[in-house]
Amino acid sequence: MNYLANENNYSIQTFGLTKKYKDRKAVNGINLAIKRGEVFSLLGPNGAGKTTTIQMLCCLLKPTAGTATIMGYDIKKNPSAVKEVIDISPQETAIASHLTAWENLMLMGGINGLKKEETKKRAKELIELMGLAERANEQVQNFSGGMQRRLSIAMALISDPPVLFLDEPTLGLDPQARRAIWKQIERFKGKKTIILTTHYLEEADALADRVAIISEGNIIAMGTPKELKNDIYGVQTMIIKAQKLSSTIMEGLGKMYLNVKEIDNGIEIKARELNFDDIVDYLRSKGAKIEGISMKEPSLDDVFFSLTENEVNK
Repeated sequence: MNYLANENNYSIQTFGLTKKYKDRKAVNGINLAIKRGEVFSLLGPNGAGKTTTIQMLCCLLKPTAGTATIMGYDIKKNPSAVKEVIDISPQETAIASHLTAWENLMLMGGINGLKKEETKKRAKELIELMGLAERANEQVQNFSGGMQRRLSIAMALISDPPVLFLDEPTLGLDPQARRAIWKQIERFKGKKTIILTTHYLEEADALADRVAIISEGNIIAMGTPKELKNDIYGVQTMIIKAQKLSSTIMEGLGKMYLNVKEIDNGIEIKARELNFDDIVDYLRSKGAKIEGISMKEPSLDDVFFSLTENEVNK
C-alpha cells in the first residue's frame, strides 16, 4: 500500500478527538501530533482515557466527536486503510494458549493476509528478536506472563506495520520481565511509530521520546520527559547528610526555604532555586557536621503528582 502524504511527516494527528458515554466524557477533545519513528507515551492512571483513545485510533470505537488521521488516512472516512497500517498489542493478550508460539505467529500472519513463506520468515525473525527461540514449539499456556507479553508484541509485528500500539504492555509483570519488554521496545525506536500507554511513570521516562499526561480524559501536559521535569515541576532537591542537627538549625533553614524536612541522618530541601554556598555556610556556622551533599533530579513521578495534586485532594 502507498501511504498518503502526511503533513509535516506526522504518523498520527488527532483533531478534537472525543468519546462520550451518556454524561461522561471518557476522552475530551484531545489534539495530538505524533511524528514518524517516535515512541509516544500516553501516561495516566487507570480510567484516565488511555485505552479509549487507543481503541478509537485503532477503529475499534467510533468517536463521539472529532477525528484522527494515521499515515494520512482518516479513522472515520477510511478505517479499512487505517487497519492496514497499524497493529496493536492489547492489555488482554489475544493469544491462543493451546497453540505454540510458532503456531500463534503463523495464525496471525494468515489473518493479516501474508503469504505462507513470508509469514514463516517473519515468524522466525520475531521469535529470535523476542528471545523465544528455545520455546517456540511449546504451548503458550506454559509461558510466563513476561513471555506471553513478548509473544503478543511479536504477533502485533507480524505484518510489519509502520504504526504499533502497545496498550499497557508490562501490566502486572515483575520488574525483571518489564525490563525485558523495555529492551525489545527500544529496538524499534526510530524505525516504527510506537504509541505506548502506561501508568508506570518510570516506563514512560525510560522509553518515550515524548509523553502526554492524561487525566479524566484531558491532556494536562505534553513534552519530552526532560521538558516536563524542567518546565512543569521545576523544583531542585538537595539531600544533606549531616550530624549535630538541632531544632534551631531546622528552624533557620525553614526561614530560608519553605520545603525543608528532616530525613534519616540529614535534611531534604526543595525549592525552585537553591543556593549551595548559603546553605553550607549556614550549617557550618551553626555547628553542623556535613558528611555529604547530593542533588536529586525530578522524576516523572514528581511531575505527575504535581499536576494532579488538586484532583487527589478533591
